[in-house]
Amino acid sequence: MSIEATATATRPAGVPVSGAVHSWDVSTGVDGPGTRFVVFTQGCPLRCLYCHNPETWKMRDGRRVDSTEMIAQAAQYVPFIAASGGGATVSGGEPLLQPAFTGALLRGFQDLGLHTALDTSGYLGDRADKDLLAATDLVLLDIKSWDRALYKRLTSVELHPTLVFARRLAELSIPVHLRFVLVPGLTDEAANVDGVARFAASLGNVERVDVLPFHKLAAGKYRTLGIPFPLADTPTPTGPQVAQTCARFAAAGLAVF
Repeated sequence: MSIEATATATRPAGVPVSGAVHSWDVSTGVDGPGTRFVVFTQGCPLRCLYCHNPETWKMRDGRRVDSTEMIAQAAQYVPFIAASGGGATVSGGEPLLQPAFTGALLRGFQDLGLHTALDTSGYLGDRADKDLLAATDLVLLDIKSWDRALYKRLTSVELHPTLVFARRLAELSIPVHLRFVLVPGLTDEAANVDGVARFAASLGNVERVDVLPFHKLAAGKYRTLGIPFPLADTPTPTGPQVAQTCARFAAAGLAVF
């Protein structure tokens, strides 16, 4: 285990913390509300069958940067971001694979006056200490399946840590936007959707659910990397399938998008 993986996120925002990033971008409507400065960290312990960023799996393939460099980049866009009601998001990869770096970014973005979001699978939620979460205004949380065996098949890891993290966020009253990827023949079973919906509704802090239709836009990346795309033969969901899934979440009293 790396030093970064075991470090806490307690250093002040002004102290540079080194991390591995894949890239950064400014986007609208995808990584949280409004226009956002988004840092994509490098490295992820999951191997999701439908991952659209397989190039971010290995931390060693990233570019080493200091947190202050990323914060300085974000500072250039503050007027533009503020005008849109946006903020800054730390995504991945899996940001909690690098908790000290992620915490430094979130605190630095807050010091710029930006709304902050953490985009995570929740699998490494126990690495998010109280200081990191205190600098997090919103969590974009992926719950990929309610069925435990299916979750393991989809991701290669266990579901339980994500559920523990979700309950912790609820106890801290940190808002959550829950994300659910709809994959025909895998995640679309009514019982599976209803399980995620009931759990989300029980938390009390889930502001919205985003039902994300499975797509194959990353197929070219897999070819370039020489990695088989596991779901190459899986169909994308139809409009009615997406609508039916959204309706199941709505029936649990959740706002769905």
